Amino acid sequence: MTSYKNFSEYHIPKIDRRLSEMIKSIEAPTILKEAMNYSLAAGGKRVRPLFLLAVLDLLKVNHSEALTVGSTIEMIHTYSLIHDDLPSMDNDDYRRGELTNHKVYGEALAILAGDGLLTFSFGVLSRLQAVSAEEKLELINQMSQAAGAEGMVGGQVLDIESESKIISVEELEMIHINKTGALLTYSIEAGAILAAADVQTKKALREFGFHIGLAFQIQDDILDIEGTTEVLGKTAGKDVASEKNTYPAFLTLAGAKSKRDWHYNQAIQCLRTISNEPVMLDEIAAYIINRNK
Repeated sequence: MTSYKNFSEYHIPKIDRRLSEMIKSIEAPTILKEAMNYSLAAGGKRVRPLFLLAVLDLLKVNHSEALTVGSTIEMIHTYSLIHDDLPSMDNDDYRRGELTNHKVYGEALAILAGDGLLTFSFGVLSRLQAVSAEEKLELINQMSQAAGAEGMVGGQVLDIESESKIISVEELEMIHINKTGALLTYSIEAGAILAAADVQTKKALREFGFHIGLAFQIQDDILDIEGTTEVLGKTAGKDVASEKNTYPAFLTLAGAKSKRDWHYNQAIQCLRTISNEPVMLDEIAAYIINRNK
């Protein structure tokens, strides 16, 4: 089986090119396109489109729209980061080792760049060629749920509402299921939709996404403590300094690592119901819990 390193090194340049092509195709003011592209071109792990491609790899499907659909998810993820960094939210100056969007283009244009990425993504899905009408509707409907009030946006609101409050571990989990996990799980489900997977396979992949999404967020919380600003590409230690509700704060650092590993193992068990042998999704899952940024 191909390693995660080889898989990502092969696909990430293709994802980057597709993102660039899509932004160039927009008929919009040049400065808006520059601001949209600025945050996209800053790099990133591209985990979400890679998850989609890994699902297709697992199900042995080669789909002509895979990079395009994966790129729409990356655009929505990037829009959320642009807005998350704003002074009214997390007030961050750096993202992926570069100045945040609002530090370069100002708050108003940063907000509009995020809006542009979000709305353009849905238009791209509506114009897919090699996808049936039913599959388009399923992709659009599930993306709206994952990215909107029922998912990422709702999770962000719960996170904001929980600040300076004492909440339970269950409430913290609900925040992260929505804020981080929903869009990540959608990237996996989108691959299953493109592959026309059966109901049982979709269910197993959805459960895999649920567990690996929580493992992803717990590792983020751990890295805020153990990571450095230079490696992370964003300000380290902000969660501790602002007394945010995090898994290490609730469970201790060792407890958070144990919880992360438990979710990782549950995710792998879900995969074994589809394939008896390790697949690329195993590799990406291992990368998520072992990453240093």
